[in-house]
Amino acid sequence: MNNPNENIELSVSEGVLLGHALVARVAAELGIRVFFIKGPVSVLQGLRRPKTSGDVDVFVSPKDLESVVGALQEKGWRKRPVDPDSKTFSKHSVTVDHPEWPCCIDVHFRFPGMEAAASDCFETMWANTERAALAGQEIRVPSRPLAILILALHALRSPDLPSCREELEFLTDLTRGEMLASEILELSVATGSLAAIRPFLGDLLPASALPVWPEASTEWRNRLLAQEPGSARIIALVQAPWHEKPMMLLRAVFPGKQVLLSRDVHADTSPQGLLVLHAARWGRFLRAFPKIARDLKRYGG
Repeated sequence: MNNPNENIELSVSEGVLLGHALVARVAAELGIRVFFIKGPVSVLQGLRRPKTSGDVDVFVSPKDLESVVGALQEKGWRKRPVDPDSKTFSKHSVTVDHPEWPCCIDVHFRFPGMEAAASDCFETMWANTERAALAGQEIRVPSRPLAILILALHALRSPDLPSCREELEFLTDLTRGEMLASEILELSVATGSLAAIRPFLGDLLPASALPVWPEASTEWRNRLLAQEPGSARIIALVQAPWHEKPMMLLRAVFPGKQVLLSRDVHADTSPQGLLVLHAARWGRFLRAFPKIARDLKRYGG
């Protein structure tokens, strides 16, 4: 007979489903509006092929971010280490994990590609959510047009990855079949996503409905360019004022423990372990450097 007091390990898929229910309950207790994106929500809506998600993605208003994260911390969840360099790496979420849970929770307060004010974006998105049931809990999820916009923007951040290309093709067929392009266009205008979504939406709209496409922001162009290890730091260094370059270069060459732990929270940070981590970091950069140089040359042109 099994010991009733024995801890039962959750699988990743179980943890993700229960994580949605946990966050929904925490937010309800706080009286805070949240909705869930990507992951099993998208599969539930038929917007992604079935697959196991590794984390819970929840969206909150920027003003409620600390309250939600704080409430999760009270339940044993911990903020994961992050690179403190917010100029090179613009923050859009806070990730928390728990030693007894097999998944993380990403608490989003903005979404890359959406250039309108984060608080305004949240209000627009909240007005385009609907109810759904997941893990025995009623939750809020994006409407189909909003969900497609979010998934497409996410895939467009790394359009050369096979998985992202496949997702964009799947979403393209879905959007064309359901004639959702005009609704996605309205949401793109309201959230300031027109420049970022253009490669996906441009061919789905009739010529008479084509908007005036704005130029992509520097942040979005940098995000598209920075696909290789170390490339984001080089781009930021090139663009920075001269008086900021020495300190940025110093941080890039001698990163703090937080930077190393942001890649692997369980990494060995003993003196010997740090040497191994630094060597691996430089190895990744040197292997990627030829492509970085080609991309920077194209960027400079």
